[in-house]
Amino acid sequence: MGETVNLRQARKTRERAKKRAAADANAARHGQGKAEKSLAQARADKARALLDAHRRDPGPREPGDGE
Repeated sequence: MGETVNLRQARKTRERAKKRAAADANAARHGQGKAEKSLAQARADKARALLDAHRRDPGPREPGDGE
């Protein structure tokens, strides 16, 4: 005969595993340190400044471009 399984405990264990997997995915996606965030922001600012330096017409900027 097979092993007796408490269905309530099995369900709770399965749900905990799902939540843990979702939490790990969120941590990987959003879990950047302060140094990583500031480096990414500095790179974005540099790229934006480089692009703005090559504009033909330095007229009014479009709304929603970060400033």
